[in-house]
Amino acid sequence: MDEYIGLDVSLRETAVAIRRDGKRVWRGKCASDPQLLSALIRKHAPAAKRVVFETGPLSVWFFHALTAEGIPAICIDARHAKAALDMAANKTDANDADGLAHLAEVGFFREVRVKGFDSMLSRTLVAARTKLVRTTLDVANQVRGLMKTFGLIVPRSMGGKFEANVRSLLADSADLSRVILPLLEAWRNLRLQATKLTQQLLAEARRNQQCRLLMSIPGIGAITATAYLTAVEDPANFKRSRSVGAWLGLTTRQYQSGEVDYDGHISRRGDAHLRSLLYEAAVVILTRSQANSALRCWGMKLREKIGFKRSAIAVARKLAVIMHAMLTSGELFNREASTA
Repeated sequence: MDEYIGLDVSLRETAVAIRRDGKRVWRGKCASDPQLLSALIRKHAPAAKRVVFETGPLSVWFFHALTAEGIPAICIDARHAKAALDMAANKTDANDADGLAHLAEVGFFREVRVKGFDSMLSRTLVAARTKLVRTTLDVANQVRGLMKTFGLIVPRSMGGKFEANVRSLLADSADLSRVILPLLEAWRNLRLQATKLTQQLLAEARRNQQCRLLMSIPGIGAITATAYLTAVEDPANFKRSRSVGAWLGLTTRQYQSGEVDYDGHISRRGDAHLRSLLYEAAVVILTRSQANSALRCWGMKLREKIGFKRSAIAVARKLAVIMHAMLTSGELFNREASTA
Protein backbone atom coordinates (compact mmCIF):
# COMPACT_ATOMS: atom_id res chain seq x y z
CA MET A 1 0.00 0.00 0.00
CA ASP A 2 1.13 3.51 -0.80
CA GLU A 3 2.22 5.71 2.07
CA TYR A 4 2.25 9.51 2.18
CA ILE A 5 4.53 11.52 4.40
CA GLY A 6 4.46 15.11 5.61
CA LEU A 7 7.57 16.85 6.96
CA ASP A 8 7.36 20.05 8.98
CA VAL A 9 10.96 21.19 8.75
CA SER A 10 12.65 23.47 11.28
CA LEU A 11 16.31 24.21 11.92
CA ARG A 12 16.81 21.59 14.65
CA GLU A 13 13.96 19.09 14.44
CA THR A 14 11.55 17.90 11.79
CA ALA A 15 8.07 16.65 12.65
CA VAL A 16 7.10 13.57 10.60
CA ALA A 17 3.62 12.21 9.90
CA ILE A 18 2.85 9.07 7.84
CA ARG A 19 -0.57 8.29 6.41
CA ARG A 20 -1.93 5.14 4.77
CA ASP A 21 -5.47 4.47 3.50
CA GLY A 22 -6.73 7.80 4.81
CA LYS A 23 -5.41 7.28 8.34
CA ARG A 24 -2.34 8.41 10.21
CA VAL A 25 -0.25 5.34 11.01
CA TRP A 26 2.80 6.97 12.62
CA ARG A 27 4.16 10.31 13.65
CA GLY A 28 7.17 11.54 15.53
CA LYS A 29 10.21 13.80 15.35
CA CYS A 30 13.71 13.52 13.97
CA ALA A 31 16.76 15.74 13.76
CA SER A 32 16.72 17.93 10.65
CA ASP A 33 19.22 15.78 8.80
CA PRO A 34 18.20 14.32 5.41
CA GLN A 35 20.18 11.12 5.97
CA LEU A 36 18.51 10.44 9.33
CA LEU A 37 15.12 11.26 7.84
CA SER A 38 15.75 8.94 4.91
CA ALA A 39 16.55 6.09 7.29
CA LEU A 40 13.43 6.83 9.33
CA ILE A 41 11.23 6.90 6.22
CA ARG A 42 12.62 3.60 4.95
CA LYS A 43 11.96 2.05 8.35
CA HIS A 44 8.39 3.25 8.93
CA ALA A 45 7.19 3.82 5.34
CA PRO A 46 9.01 1.50 2.90
CA ALA A 47 6.29 2.11 0.28
CA ALA A 48 6.42 5.91 0.44
CA LYS A 49 4.88 7.47 -2.66
CA ARG A 50 5.13 11.17 -1.78
CA VAL A 51 7.20 12.96 0.84
CA VAL A 52 5.96 16.54 1.07
CA PHE A 53 7.47 19.57 2.79
CA GLU A 54 7.03 23.33 2.43
CA THR A 55 9.32 25.93 0.91
CA GLY A 56 11.74 27.41 3.43
CA PRO A 57 15.41 28.13 4.19
CA LEU A 58 16.36 24.43 4.13
CA SER A 59 14.12 23.34 1.25
CA VAL A 60 16.84 23.31 -1.45
CA TRP A 61 19.21 21.24 0.67
CA PHE A 62 16.43 18.89 1.83
CA PHE A 63 15.08 18.31 -1.68
CA HIS A 64 18.40 17.43 -3.29
CA ALA A 65 19.65 15.40 -0.31
CA LEU A 66 16.42 13.38 0.01
CA THR A 67 16.25 12.84 -3.75
CA ALA A 68 19.84 11.58 -3.73
CA GLU A 69 18.77 9.03 -1.08
CA GLY A 70 16.00 7.78 -3.39
CA ILE A 71 13.16 9.44 -1.44
CA PRO A 72 10.26 10.80 -3.60
CA ALA A 73 10.60 14.32 -2.17
CA ILE A 74 8.19 17.07 -3.24
CA CYS A 75 8.55 20.72 -2.23
CA ILE A 76 5.23 22.59 -2.18
CA ASP A 77 4.29 26.26 -2.04
CA ALA A 78 4.04 27.33 1.62
CA ARG A 79 1.36 29.93 0.82
CA HIS A 80 -0.76 27.29 -0.85
CA ALA A 81 -0.36 24.90 2.06
CA LYS A 82 -1.10 27.57 4.68
CA ALA A 83 -4.81 27.69 3.82
CA ALA A 84 -5.17 23.97 4.55
CA LEU A 85 -2.92 23.94 7.62
CA ASP A 86 -4.76 26.85 9.22
CA MET A 87 -7.89 24.69 9.46
CA ALA A 88 -6.37 22.73 12.36
CA ALA A 89 -7.70 23.79 15.77
CA ASN A 90 -4.20 23.89 17.28
CA LYS A 91 -1.06 25.14 15.55
CA THR A 92 1.69 22.62 16.34
CA ASP A 93 4.54 21.09 14.36
CA ALA A 94 2.93 17.66 14.65
CA ASN A 95 -0.41 18.92 13.31
CA ASP A 96 1.35 20.74 10.47
CA ALA A 97 3.18 17.55 9.50
CA ASP A 98 -0.09 15.63 9.61
CA GLY A 99 -1.74 18.28 7.44
CA LEU A 100 1.07 18.09 4.90
CA ALA A 101 0.77 14.29 4.82
CA HIS A 102 -2.95 14.67 4.17
CA LEU A 103 -2.24 17.10 1.29
CA ALA A 104 0.23 14.58 -0.13
CA GLU A 105 -2.39 11.83 0.06
CA VAL A 106 -5.19 13.74 -1.68
CA GLY A 107 -2.82 15.42 -4.15
CA PHE A 108 -4.03 18.91 -3.23
CA PHE A 109 -0.78 20.86 -3.45
CA ARG A 110 1.24 23.04 -5.78
CA GLU A 111 4.69 21.65 -6.43
CA VAL A 112 7.56 24.14 -6.52
CA ARG A 113 10.50 23.83 -8.87
CA VAL A 114 13.62 23.57 -6.72
CA LYS A 115 16.73 25.22 -8.13
CA GLY A 116 19.97 23.35 -8.62
CA PHE A 117 23.04 23.93 -6.48
CA ASP A 118 24.93 25.66 -9.31
CA SER A 119 22.15 28.19 -9.74
CA MET A 120 21.92 28.70 -5.99
CA LEU A 121 25.67 29.30 -5.82
CA SER A 122 25.42 32.03 -8.46
CA ARG A 123 22.38 33.52 -6.71
CA THR A 124 24.34 33.53 -3.45
CA LEU A 125 27.17 35.39 -5.16
CA VAL A 126 24.74 38.05 -6.44
CA ALA A 127 23.04 38.33 -3.03
CA ALA A 128 26.35 38.58 -1.14
CA ARG A 129 27.64 41.27 -3.48
CA THR A 130 24.38 43.22 -3.17
CA LYS A 131 24.51 43.00 0.63
CA LEU A 132 28.08 44.31 0.75
CA VAL A 133 27.27 47.19 -1.61
CA ARG A 134 24.24 48.22 0.47
CA THR A 135 26.18 47.91 3.74
CA THR A 136 28.97 50.04 2.28
CA LEU A 137 26.44 52.72 1.39
CA ASP A 138 24.87 52.52 4.87
CA VAL A 139 28.25 53.00 6.56
CA ALA A 140 29.09 55.94 4.27
CA ASN A 141 25.78 57.59 5.10
CA GLN A 142 26.41 56.98 8.81
CA VAL A 143 29.79 58.74 8.51
CA ARG A 144 28.14 61.68 6.74
CA GLY A 145 25.43 61.93 9.38
CA LEU A 146 27.81 61.81 12.34
CA MET A 147 30.12 64.42 10.88
CA LYS A 148 27.23 66.70 9.94
CA THR A 149 26.41 67.02 13.67
CA PHE A 150 29.74 68.83 14.13
CA GLY A 151 29.31 71.07 11.10
CA LEU A 152 31.53 68.97 8.84
CA ILE A 153 29.70 68.50 5.55
CA VAL A 154 31.19 65.78 3.36
CA PRO A 155 30.89 66.77 -0.34
CA ARG A 156 29.01 64.43 -2.64
CA SER A 157 31.61 61.96 -3.90
CA MET A 158 32.25 58.27 -4.35
CA GLY A 159 35.09 55.83 -3.88
CA GLY A 160 38.50 57.21 -3.03
CA LYS A 161 37.31 60.81 -3.18
CA PHE A 162 34.87 60.14 -0.35
CA GLU A 163 37.65 58.82 1.87
CA ALA A 164 39.95 61.72 0.98
CA ASN A 165 37.22 64.26 1.75
CA VAL A 166 36.48 62.68 5.13
CA ARG A 167 40.13 62.59 6.15
CA SER A 168 40.60 66.19 5.02
CA LEU A 169 37.68 67.40 7.14
CA LEU A 170 38.92 65.45 10.16
CA ALA A 171 42.45 66.84 9.95
CA ASP A 172 41.79 69.49 12.62
CA SER A 173 39.57 67.36 14.88
CA ALA A 174 41.55 64.69 16.70
CA ASP A 175 38.73 63.76 19.10
CA LEU A 176 36.19 63.19 16.33
CA SER A 177 38.78 61.33 14.25
CA ARG A 178 39.04 58.62 16.92
CA VAL A 179 35.34 57.95 16.40
CA ILE A 180 34.99 58.33 12.63
CA LEU A 181 38.21 56.74 11.34
CA PRO A 182 37.30 53.19 12.53
CA LEU A 183 34.02 53.55 10.63
CA LEU A 184 35.92 54.79 7.60
CA GLU A 185 38.27 51.82 7.80
CA ALA A 186 35.29 49.45 7.96
CA TRP A 187 33.79 51.23 4.93
CA ARG A 188 37.06 50.81 3.06
CA ASN A 189 37.25 47.06 3.80
CA LEU A 190 33.62 46.52 2.85
CA ARG A 191 34.17 48.34 -0.42
CA LEU A 192 37.24 46.22 -1.16
CA GLN A 193 35.36 42.96 -0.57
CA ALA A 194 32.41 44.17 -2.65
CA THR A 195 34.82 44.92 -5.49
CA LYS A 196 36.25 41.40 -5.28
CA LEU A 197 32.80 39.82 -5.50
CA THR A 198 31.90 42.14 -8.39
CA GLN A 199 35.00 41.05 -10.29
CA GLN A 200 34.15 37.41 -9.62
CA LEU A 201 30.59 37.94 -10.86
CA LEU A 202 31.77 39.73 -14.01
CA ALA A 203 34.25 36.95 -14.76
CA GLU A 204 31.55 34.30 -14.48
CA ALA A 205 29.18 36.33 -16.67
CA ARG A 206 31.82 36.66 -19.40
CA ARG A 207 32.36 32.88 -19.39
CA ASN A 208 28.64 32.17 -19.66
CA GLN A 209 27.29 32.31 -23.22
CA GLN A 210 23.69 32.84 -22.08
CA CYS A 211 24.70 35.77 -19.88
CA ARG A 212 26.53 37.38 -22.79
CA LEU A 213 23.42 36.85 -24.90
CA LEU A 214 21.21 38.69 -22.38
CA MET A 215 23.78 41.47 -21.99
CA SER A 216 23.24 42.40 -25.65
CA ILE A 217 20.10 44.22 -24.43
CA PRO A 218 20.81 47.90 -23.63
CA GLY A 219 20.48 48.41 -19.87
CA ILE A 220 21.10 44.76 -18.96
CA GLY A 221 24.43 44.21 -17.23
CA ALA A 222 26.20 41.21 -15.77
CA ILE A 223 24.35 41.35 -12.44
CA THR A 224 20.86 41.46 -13.96
CA ALA A 225 21.73 38.83 -16.56
CA THR A 226 23.13 36.46 -13.92
CA ALA A 227 20.20 37.00 -11.56
CA TYR A 228 17.71 36.36 -14.37
CA LEU A 229 19.47 33.27 -15.64
CA THR A 230 19.78 31.68 -12.20
CA ALA A 231 16.11 32.40 -11.47
CA VAL A 232 14.77 30.97 -14.74
CA GLU A 233 17.47 28.28 -15.11
CA ASP A 234 16.07 26.35 -18.08
CA PRO A 235 13.78 28.38 -20.41
CA ALA A 236 11.82 25.16 -20.96
CA ASN A 237 10.50 25.59 -17.41
CA PHE A 238 8.02 28.07 -18.88
CA LYS A 239 5.65 27.11 -21.68
CA ARG A 240 5.26 30.72 -22.78
CA SER A 241 7.58 33.69 -22.48
CA ARG A 242 4.68 35.83 -21.26
CA SER A 243 4.39 33.64 -18.17
CA VAL A 244 7.71 34.94 -16.83
CA GLY A 245 6.29 38.41 -16.24
CA ALA A 246 3.52 37.01 -14.04
CA TRP A 247 5.96 34.66 -12.29
CA LEU A 248 8.08 37.65 -11.26
CA GLY A 249 5.07 39.58 -9.96
CA LEU A 250 5.11 42.23 -12.70
CA THR A 251 1.49 41.78 -13.79
CA THR A 252 -1.53 43.41 -12.19
CA ARG A 253 -3.71 41.57 -9.71
CA GLN A 254 -7.36 41.11 -10.61
CA TYR A 255 -10.31 41.14 -8.22
CA GLN A 256 -13.66 39.97 -9.54
CA SER A 257 -16.77 39.18 -7.49
CA GLY A 258 -20.29 39.62 -8.80
CA GLU A 259 -20.57 43.06 -10.37
CA VAL A 260 -17.14 44.12 -9.07
CA ASP A 261 -14.23 43.64 -11.46
CA TYR A 262 -11.06 45.71 -11.35
CA ASP A 263 -7.29 45.46 -11.72
CA GLY A 264 -5.07 46.45 -8.83
CA HIS A 265 -1.35 46.92 -8.33
CA ILE A 266 1.21 44.43 -9.56
CA SER A 267 1.25 41.23 -7.51
CA ARG A 268 4.89 41.60 -6.37
CA ARG A 269 5.23 37.83 -6.13
CA GLY A 270 8.33 35.89 -6.95
CA ASP A 271 11.94 37.07 -6.81
CA ALA A 272 11.90 40.59 -5.34
CA HIS A 273 15.59 41.23 -6.06
CA LEU A 274 15.32 40.24 -9.72
CA ARG A 275 12.16 42.33 -10.05
CA SER A 276 14.00 45.38 -8.71
CA LEU A 277 16.92 44.75 -11.09
CA LEU A 278 14.58 44.58 -14.08
CA TYR A 279 12.89 47.79 -12.94
CA GLU A 280 16.28 49.51 -12.71
CA ALA A 281 17.12 48.29 -16.21
CA ALA A 282 13.80 49.66 -17.46
CA VAL A 283 14.56 53.04 -15.88
CA VAL A 284 17.94 53.08 -17.64
CA ILE A 285 16.29 52.29 -20.97
CA LEU A 286 13.75 55.11 -20.51
CA THR A 287 16.16 57.75 -19.20
CA ARG A 288 19.86 57.18 -19.89
CA SER A 289 20.15 54.69 -22.71
CA GLN A 290 21.47 56.17 -25.95
CA ALA A 291 20.69 53.06 -27.97
CA ASN A 292 17.42 53.51 -29.80
CA SER A 293 15.22 50.43 -30.04
CA ALA A 294 11.61 49.46 -30.61
CA LEU A 295 11.41 48.61 -26.89
CA ARG A 296 12.52 52.11 -25.86
CA CYS A 297 10.16 53.78 -28.35
CA TRP A 298 7.28 51.67 -27.02
CA GLY A 299 8.17 52.59 -23.45
CA MET A 300 8.43 56.31 -24.24
CA LYS A 301 5.01 56.33 -25.89
CA LEU A 302 3.57 54.49 -22.93
CA ARG A 303 5.21 57.01 -20.59
CA GLU A 304 3.23 59.83 -22.17
CA LYS A 305 -0.04 57.98 -21.56
CA ILE A 306 0.30 56.43 -18.10
CA GLY A 307 3.28 58.15 -16.49
CA PHE A 308 6.87 57.22 -15.77
CA LYS A 309 6.52 54.64 -12.98
CA ARG A 310 3.84 52.57 -14.67
CA SER A 311 5.65 52.65 -17.99
CA ALA A 312 8.88 51.54 -16.27
CA ILE A 313 7.03 48.56 -14.76
CA ALA A 314 5.60 47.72 -18.20
CA VAL A 315 9.07 47.86 -19.75
CA ALA A 316 10.44 45.68 -16.93
CA ARG A 317 7.76 43.08 -17.63
CA LYS A 318 8.51 43.27 -21.34
CA LEU A 319 12.20 42.80 -20.61
CA ALA A 320 11.44 39.61 -18.66
CA VAL A 321 9.45 38.29 -21.63
CA ILE A 322 12.08 39.27 -24.22
CA MET A 323 14.93 37.75 -22.21
CA HIS A 324 13.12 34.43 -21.98
CA ALA A 325 12.43 34.48 -25.73
CA MET A 326 16.13 35.18 -26.36
CA LEU A 327 17.19 32.25 -24.19
CA THR A 328 14.75 30.02 -26.05
CA SER A 329 15.83 31.09 -29.55
CA GLY A 330 19.51 31.75 -28.82
CA GLU A 331 19.37 34.98 -30.83
CA LEU A 332 20.83 38.35 -29.88
CA PHE A 333 18.59 41.28 -28.98
CA ASN A 334 16.87 42.70 -32.04
CA ARG A 335 16.43 46.44 -31.61
CA GLU A 336 13.98 46.65 -34.49
CA ALA A 337 11.72 43.81 -33.33
CA SER A 338 8.15 44.78 -32.48
CA THR A 339 7.14 44.72 -28.82
CA ALA A 340 3.48 43.98 -29.49
